[in-house]
Amino acid sequence: MTSVDKRKIADFLDLAGDFLGSGYKREPINYQFDDNIPAKVEIPQIKNEYIDSIELVAKEIRDCKNCSLCEKRTNAVPGEGVSEPLVMVIGEGPGEEEDKQGRPFVGKAGMLLDKMLDAIGLSRNTNAFIANVIKCRPPLNRDPHPEETSACSRFLERQITLLNPKFILVAGKVAANTLFKTDESISKHRAKIMELTAGNKTYPLICTYHPAALLRSDDYKRPAWEDLKLLKSKLDTMR
Repeated sequence: MTSVDKRKIADFLDLAGDFLGSGYKREPINYQFDDNIPAKVEIPQIKNEYIDSIELVAKEIRDCKNCSLCEKRTNAVPGEGVSEPLVMVIGEGPGEEEDKQGRPFVGKAGMLLDKMLDAIGLSRNTNAFIANVIKCRPPLNRDPHPEETSACSRFLERQITLLNPKFILVAGKVAANTLFKTDESISKHRAKIMELTAGNKTYPLICTYHPAALLRSDDYKRPAWEDLKLLKSKLDTMR
């Protein structure tokens, strides 16, 4: 309401009071009014109460009790690497040393994996992320059971989606068969470009032998190197 409107109302009320009282009109009173200042309207901010992140996934993995593997683990192993990797490496699951440290691929097979990646210009410290299809060590390093891989599948899919790698390298038969829901030897998957869908996106993928297999037999070293060269050629093309 403006000051003029307020003055008109005050004058009218004075006039009415004079008429009902003495019947005589008094001299007008010089009222001083201010215009109303509109109140500040606070617009509530819509907050996203759930913003997913690699750190959040890692915390949930460490707290997870969705299968029996949590009962005997020393540490869950969420994964390790950079937040925007060129390549995401997916292995089978933690071994004894990984369970102790809570980090992926840190035993003998892990040291070999680091050398393999380094040979084609990749590293968990600069442009790669390393994870597994299961996040807790199975007893005696046995193959994971279906209910165990199922319990971890949502974590892995979220990791892939959040990291959004340019390429995925799958190490070993167990990891490949878990991702593609098959039961075949790694030779059926390797030496070719495949695709994996996670979330709403499809990612190019190459499978190769697990580094532990290379430590057991020299026969796997040459085909594994061929797989790495194929990956490197694809990455060079993308660059």
